[in-house]
Amino acid sequence: MADKYDLTSKMGVYLDRHLVFPMMEFLNEKDIYDQRELNIGKLEILNNTNMVDFALEVHKSSYPDEDTPRHFEQKRSEVVRQLKSINEKMQPILQMMGEEEVKKQIDSTREGKQLFEYLERHHNFTLDDLNTIFEYAQFQYKCGNYSVAGEFLYLHRALVQPDDVRAIPSLWGKLACGILMQEWDAAFEDLNRLREIIDSNPSRNQLEVLQQRTWLIHWSLFIFFNHPKGRDAIVDLFLYQAPYLNTIQTMCPWVLRYLATAVITNKRRRNVLKEVVRVIQQESYTYRDPITEFIECLYVNFDFDKAQEKLGECETVLSNDFFLIACADEFMENARLFIFETFCRIHQRISIDKLASKLNMSADEAERWIVNLIRKSPFKLDAKIDSQRGHVTMESHSVSLYDQVIEKTKTLALRTQMLATNVERRLNKEKDKADVVPHWAEGPRP
Repeated sequence: MADKYDLTSKMGVYLDRHLVFPMMEFLNEKDIYDQRELNIGKLEILNNTNMVDFALEVHKSSYPDEDTPRHFEQKRSEVVRQLKSINEKMQPILQMMGEEEVKKQIDSTREGKQLFEYLERHHNFTLDDLNTIFEYAQFQYKCGNYSVAGEFLYLHRALVQPDDVRAIPSLWGKLACGILMQEWDAAFEDLNRLREIIDSNPSRNQLEVLQQRTWLIHWSLFIFFNHPKGRDAIVDLFLYQAPYLNTIQTMCPWVLRYLATAVITNKRRRNVLKEVVRVIQQESYTYRDPITEFIECLYVNFDFDKAQEKLGECETVLSNDFFLIACADEFMENARLFIFETFCRIHQRISIDKLASKLNMSADEAERWIVNLIRKSPFKLDAKIDSQRGHVTMESHSVSLYDQVIEKTKTLALRTQMLATNVERRLNKEKDKADVVPHWAEGPRP
């Protein structure tokens, strides 16, 4: 079942090839696919990079009885030649950047145009030099030197003008470096900056905008499931930003798996569960997996037996998903809480034995778990345990009109703020003329 619900092949189309490497290594460890097939896939990904030694190592693993193909030596010679050429072009720039005066100016100047004019006036810095910095960073990135590439892309971003054709590709590259170096705070900032640029120019070709948003959605998963604020940010972007929700529904409905998981594992955002259920229902004809089906069984069909069955499948899916494996235990614990809460809300008296079977626990474990839940639960369940009869008794209370109004308006401020922000962006109409699809890694592969 693990390979049936694996999304790597679908998601890889919208990822830079270097971002696919960690996912391939993860699949290697999980032993979901044949090792040789995975290595062949790695070789295809490595074809357009400068990571020749890595490609050679993978080739030897795939074809141990074959001689080393000549094209590896030819490719290595070509990469060495390019390295010498780019290093020669970079030498005067590196010398200039090493001067203390220039370092201070870079640190103190916040306006890119002002910094460029200073370097142009005092060090004969030209637009060709700026392009050389970009080419050097891209070359280092293709070699797998993400730290060096990120450093020079940061410099390029500080100097490049917004209307430059390489401004947006530079930001995509810097975002990729931040993800691969696991610098989540910097990557989170770059992600937000890139989203503002994509959203700030509504006059651009809508197909290109749709494709860029699809890229951004997939790249953002690396950040959202590693950054401390990621579980909140994924809900705000994927659920409350209509253009991105529309993109998910149009281009990549499988992303609903990650939105659903973020909501289930984030107790602070339980108030958005109804919205998530609605979206999952709308898209159930295009995409289903155990996680989305678990939510449907529990909150649409109220089929607790089926929900329990799907929860067991969820554990397999989570443990074999590159992005979700770290939150698998948290998901399972919260999902059990959801089952218990929903079950309790539609029953007045519940058998502990029956509840234990639905939670896949023994009766003693279930009783201890329920006691702890009643004490610490954020669900505010008014319940009592009758140990002699083996029952949990629920106290029913009608919800006051005031509480109903509060519940329905919880997200009103957030929605209003987001609406105001979107209106402000449209009115400002930042003049971003970079109207190309992201091509930091040769663009999306067909």
